[in-house]
Amino acid sequence: MLKYTEDHEWLRADGDEIAVGITKHASEQLGDVVFIELPEEGREVAAGEEVVVIESVKAASDIVAPVAGTITAVNSALADAPGDVNGDPMAAWFFKLKPADAGAVEGFMDEDAYKALIG
Repeated sequence: MLKYTEDHEWLRADGDEIAVGITKHASEQLGDVVFIELPEEGREVAAGEEVVVIESVKAASDIVAPVAGTITAVNSALADAPGDVNGDPMAAWFFKLKPADAGAVEGFMDEDAYKALIG
């Protein structure tokens, strides 16, 4: 299951966790990513809380937790190779989150709705 947020994040179910990354559209808007600050594993987050700082040659941006829960894993390889986000944004997940409410992800957009959002 792949879902999308209005903040141009993708959410992929991975067992009882969700992996979170940014969409190709977001990657293109940012330009070349040069720095990523990832969260700590085990961190409890609220929906909408800033979790990741991402900097590109154009701008700095924050990635927020789409739902409340606990950070269970981080993709530490991105800290050493932030440009991987530009190479394949749909494979370059930032963190995995175990949602406090397992059904919380269902309310996000599917691919067709996301494509309509970005035009």
